[in-house]
Amino acid sequence: MGGKRVFAEKGDSVSRETLEFQAETRQLLHLMVHSIYSNKDIFLRELISNASDALDKVRLESLINKELQVDTSDLHIAIDVDKDKRTLTIRDNGIGMSHDEVVSLIGTIAKSGTAELLRKLRETTDAGASQELIGQFGVGFYSTFMVADRVTLVTRKAGESQGTFWESTGEGTYEIETLDEAPQGTAVTLHLKPEDRDDQLFDYTGEWKIREVVKRYSDFIAWPIRMAGEEQPLNSMKALWARPRSEVSDDEYHEFYKHVSHDWTDPLETIHMKGEGTFEYEALLFVPARAPFDLFSRDGKRGVQLYVKRVFIMDDCEALIPQYLRFVKGVVDAHDLSLNISREILQQDRHIQIVRRRLIKKVLTTLKDLKAADGEKYTTFWSEFGRVLKEGLLEDPDNREQLLDLIMLSSTAAESTSLREYVERMKDGQKDIYYMTGTSRAMVEKSPHLEAFLAKGYEVLILTDPVDEVWVEQVNEFDGKPLQSVAKGKVDLDGAEPPAEQAAGFEALLTWLGEKLADDVKEVRLSTRLTTSATCIVGDEHDITPTLEKMYRAMGQELPHTKRILELNPEHALVTGLRAAHEANADDPALAEAAELLYGMALLAEGGELADPPRFTRLLADRLARSL
Repeated sequence: MGGKRVFAEKGDSVSRETLEFQAETRQLLHLMVHSIYSNKDIFLRELISNASDALDKVRLESLINKELQVDTSDLHIAIDVDKDKRTLTIRDNGIGMSHDEVVSLIGTIAKSGTAELLRKLRETTDAGASQELIGQFGVGFYSTFMVADRVTLVTRKAGESQGTFWESTGEGTYEIETLDEAPQGTAVTLHLKPEDRDDQLFDYTGEWKIREVVKRYSDFIAWPIRMAGEEQPLNSMKALWARPRSEVSDDEYHEFYKHVSHDWTDPLETIHMKGEGTFEYEALLFVPARAPFDLFSRDGKRGVQLYVKRVFIMDDCEALIPQYLRFVKGVVDAHDLSLNISREILQQDRHIQIVRRRLIKKVLTTLKDLKAADGEKYTTFWSEFGRVLKEGLLEDPDNREQLLDLIMLSSTAAESTSLREYVERMKDGQKDIYYMTGTSRAMVEKSPHLEAFLAKGYEVLILTDPVDEVWVEQVNEFDGKPLQSVAKGKVDLDGAEPPAEQAAGFEALLTWLGEKLADDVKEVRLSTRLTTSATCIVGDEHDITPTLEKMYRAMGQELPHTKRILELNPEHALVTGLRAAHEANADDPALAEAAELLYGMALLAEGGELADPPRFTRLLADRLARSL
């Protein structure tokens, strides 16, 4: 793709400007320049990966756009070393970049999670941890400043006549100018930092070092990687997904995963599969060991790379992987699709839907086998991706049973348990799987709703993820056992209903409280779930929970307020005292204040919000003052 003169002589300048990096980009570059990492080889792997992507794109564009005048007869990546000048150049004859794309792609980090990355990089003092963070985020081009004092770039987009020159020292600014002439593709030249004679392992002017890094990290790249002036490729160029699994080593799988995911760590699981029959395809998928920063971002990337007969078609093919498996990375190579297939057509293509179903089934089966074979590894997976997998209980009813067998939950008896393990521990005669949702384990454990269940030895699932509020409303049972919220409906625990004579003794008080609190509650009744607390608030069996109601409102969906039920503990001194006071003088104004306080206490006990906190505290203070 042209000679080295491009970098020695920038060419005829049409316009030249000095621009500032985006603020977060400047911070990241500062950390790159002024930090030392245990393995700097990441920069070469990332530049080769970027060059490979550019070659994929130019070949695809040439096949789709017949009017595009590009030479694709010798697409390759060239590496040129100049020991005297201490420069290292990586060039490709791929798709290239326009002037605006250079500013957008290099002058700005347009990825969610940047601030979180910067915070973690500043906080960590461990070199290995810093390296993993960089690899996990996939900063790619910016990693060059770990080894270079200055970086220059020349690029021309295929089909355009003018090129672009870019240069920076990795500080606050960069220079950019338009060139009248430039070879198609992109060439990046690193002006390497002064040689460290005590650290020859990182001498990137040595051809042996270049060969070592390429063989270790980029051997699977589909395009030839050559030393400048040589014809023999440094890499084997074998598509891993097309080779029998027995011929691929774990190290090769791991490096390929790092190539497609820009993650520096090894994957947790590798899935190599081949589909035969009326529609043939190969797939190489990976389950990561850690979640990316943008896992819960609306703009986060998801999906796998799609190839057709070894021709790259698109990144992030969402049609092949559902939202709840968005953490899965890898490649699918289909044999019988059109090269210019669009994302819209993919959504409806019958063959793609068949592949999608098979991929989902294979991933879920792999996770099931992992759970059975290696509890520690599955715990790692669940801690990183459990919240995402639970979304599948809503999105994918066809695979709900498999997903229910995969989920791990907290309970009053265990930090982590499967639903099947819960069922095996159920008490004799227990018909329901009991659960309670909340914002934290500590809040649920202290909830008055649990009192009778704990007193009688029943295990209750503790669900604290936001998605839990939604899926338990849609999943009615597991293994024939209904799921029952301890904060909804009436509780029937070993004939726990209050005796008829006791209920009759409270009838007048319950009716009076129901009238006084009519704006807030639909009913006041005696409780069978309380043993030590005076009162609690529960919902009807099919009522929406307050947390879910709040979530819908936060998303702009206004719902009518759901009135709930106030339950009283007939054995508590406060309740029996209130009944006695009501029987003595039902018209006492202090009783109305006591009713408000009773309801407010119940609301606060479950973590709810008072409608009028100043009034509640004033009533409470007055009541305490009169009792002293």
